Order: sequence, then C-alpha cells, then structure tokens
Amino acid sequence: MIYRFRAILDATQDVFRDIEIEGSATLEDFHNVLTQSFQLPGDEMASFYASDEEWNQNEEFSLFDMSEGSSASRTMATTTIEEVVSKSQPQLVYIYDFLSMWTFLIELAEVAGPQDGTAYPQVIFSIGELPDSAPDKEFEADPRFADETDGDEEYRGDIDDGDDDFYDEQTFDDYDLY
Repeated sequence: MIYRFRAILDATQDVFRDIEIEGSATLEDFHNVLTQSFQLPGDEMASFYASDEEWNQNEEFSLFDMSEGSSASRTMATTTIEEVVSKSQPQLVYIYDFLSMWTFLIELAEVAGPQDGTAYPQVIFSIGELPDSAPDKEFEADPRFADETDGDEEYRGDIDDGDDDFYDEQTFDDYDLY
C-alpha cells in the first residue's frame, strides 16, 4: 500500500511537502525522503515520535540505538511505516537536529494502492522553502510532571547539607589543579 503524508514545518509560515511512500518502507527511508525534500543536510541526529491528535510525543524511533545496553530502543532502520502509522494513529512528529530542533508535524492523508509505472517514494506537492534557521519554540512543561507548589515560591538554591562552613573555607586556590 502507498501512504500519502503531509509533512509540515512547525512554524508560522507555510512550508510543507506531500509525500507518497510505500507502507513497507522503513522510517529511515522516510527520514531520507524528508531531508532531501526539505533540503536538510542529512548529517544530524533525528527521531520520529508516535503522536496523538494533540501532537504530544509518545514512543521514539531514533536514527541510531541510543539505549546504551538497557532495553533496546526501536530504530528507524528496523521499523516500517505501516508498523507505526494507521488510519487510527495517523500522526508522527519528526525532529531533525536536536540542537536546532527542526520540528515537522506529519499526518497521514490517505492509504491507497500503487499507481502502475510510478516510482516511490515521491514528493507530489511542495509549498514554501525552509527558513535559514529553525523556528523558535516555546516549550511547556508536561502537566503530568508539574510541581505540587502553586509556583509562587521563590527558588533560592539553598542546599542544606549540614556543612555550611565548607564553602566559606575552601577556594579554588586551595587546590593544585595542574
């Protein structure tokens, strides 16, 4: 089956691509199509995230396994599009370059049969060009992890370790660092 997606840059200006790709293609294949179609260099880390209807990020599908020996994370190379996207779960968030945070909202528009003589993947519609730098983001705290205070308390940075004299008596000059 062919999956038709709209990938929209999360910005105020209209920048998006409509892409057709086989459902059996990997998320890494989709990543490559996205970097090429938006003219991104393709040399930065990236991840897809399963998303709900409010674009909240859920399970991550990274370009490389970053689990460091714990339970292995799912990677783009080992996960197909049809495994994570369906008509009932039509949204993904794609983040390219975690320092710049290029963020794309990707939504499944249609699942259809392949057209004879058509090579997939393909960009079928394109609007706008990427700006010179990633759009600024305003990050909000997840309310599930909100502090139980009402936010009026001032953080003073006090650490009560019982040894208040330690910092008064010691300076960097007291240590031979070289």
